[in-house]
Amino acid sequence: MIEPFRIQIPQSDLDDLHHRLTHARWPNELADAGPDYGFPLARLTELADHWRTTYSWRAHEATLNDLAHFTTEIDGQHIHFVHLRSPKPDAMALILTHGWPGSFLEFLDLIEPLSADFHLVIPSIPGYGFSGPTHERGWDIARVARAWAELMHRLGYQRYGAQGGDFGSGISISLAAQAPDHVLGVHVNYLPTRPDPTVELSAADEARLDKIRHLMTNRPPYQALQATTPQTIGYALTDSPIGQLAWIAERFAAWTDPRTPVTDDQLLTNVSLYWFTATAASAARLHRESPRATTSCPVPLGVAVFPHDITQSIRPLAERLHTITHWSEFDRGGHFPAMEVPDLLASDIRRFFSGLIE
Repeated sequence: MIEPFRIQIPQSDLDDLHHRLTHARWPNELADAGPDYGFPLARLTELADHWRTTYSWRAHEATLNDLAHFTTEIDGQHIHFVHLRSPKPDAMALILTHGWPGSFLEFLDLIEPLSADFHLVIPSIPGYGFSGPTHERGWDIARVARAWAELMHRLGYQRYGAQGGDFGSGISISLAAQAPDHVLGVHVNYLPTRPDPTVELSAADEARLDKIRHLMTNRPPYQALQATTPQTIGYALTDSPIGQLAWIAERFAAWTDPRTPVTDDQLLTNVSLYWFTATAASAARLHRESPRATTSCPVPLGVAVFPHDITQSIRPLAERLHTITHWSEFDRGGHFPAMEVPDLLASDIRRFFSGLIE
């Protein structure tokens, strides 16, 4: 059963957040620390003050409620999604999947440009946001993909495209692997590529490979914690809004292009979603649950590469695993292109899928 959903955060939760922010305990910081020891104190206090005094969740909540939200239960899990039908009755359906530390909010600026040509389905990954926490082991990328296949079936879509970045990339490819007769194509804006000594690379690709090797050798602390002890870090993030803010703000600061920054209100709305739904720990569990093995995409794959992403895909390596029919390189944008450069991403998505249906 699919039911309409409306966002209604209790006022008591807003009051509690205000109280916690007002009475936050702050650590000291070395005078010359900068970002060397972690997220800078001055920037975090600036964000926290804005969150406490001038940011309005109610205003953003009202805007979000202008969208068509729904919930359903799949495989024992509560699933939240936004569903918007294009004015074109025969438009192609497209399911958009976010990653961590994002949410369905990543795609808000894509709705207007894409809904003219696509029926849009924008779900919250189980364990994230309004899908609420997961309650059993096994919610990995493949299981999420199976849930998405069932969701699209319930909505009556027999042929559709899939798009995503971060975890959304892996989920979209897994969806195609599990439902190749239904997925027309997959477009991703993040595609990790592993070294292969048998493949000859250009100097530019070798530079990208060096970056990948460095990342693999120096595993980011957030990833190590969430992939090993998500429950432990979950206590701190669920009890402290300052902790939750720092945990997510640091990733956005590191992964966005300085030329295309995400606004403070966009960041705080995303952080607020994690905070009000108490899903820090369950969202982190996806790092632990999901295997590091890469799934081959059995349908046409389109790849958009942004210069300030965590890593940049290397085409000769990616083509050893996937059938890539579309490849775009951009000169601006980072890990959250749907928020940073929605115009570029929307145009690339449209170009890829229009090439499949012509």
